[in-house]
Amino acid sequence: MTNKQISPERQGLYYFGIALVVVGALSFGSVFVSGILHFGDFTDFAGQARSAMTRAFGGMVLIIIGGILQGVGRMGAAGSGIVLDPERAREDVEPWARMAGGVVKDALDEAGIASGQHQHADALPFDEQLRRLHKLREEGILSEAEYEAKKKQILEQA
Repeated sequence: MTNKQISPERQGLYYFGIALVVVGALSFGSVFVSGILHFGDFTDFAGQARSAMTRAFGGMVLIIIGGILQGVGRMGAAGSGIVLDPERAREDVEPWARMAGGVVKDALDEAGIASGQHQHADALPFDEQLRRLHKLREEGILSEAEYEAKKKQILEQA
């Protein structure tokens, strides 16, 4: 994904999911409101019960479908688990991961530690990279294994 933005289609799907959840919640909630308003009134009991069950089950179905659509809109089909392709899931979730602080690569980039083989000409000295890497480990952003692997890579390049 090159533009790193949520597509308008996925945004629309997300908001449509929200609308379905709201309509479903209102339909489900109307069962309780009508129950309170008609408390003790047993005229046409079978019809009222049928109406209440239809609204309750219909509301639950709308809430479930809306939740699924929100998940697809938020994370894409692969990110929500509908498409079982890990690479596609990373692409789908990438904009959200970036907004939430990102993954290890984003943390390393923010700390000024270059990842991969390509180093920039204005890269930090290796001792500063090690200090920042150590701080990331202390803050719990990097696991011990990730810390050791990156430390080894920095020392090999020094």
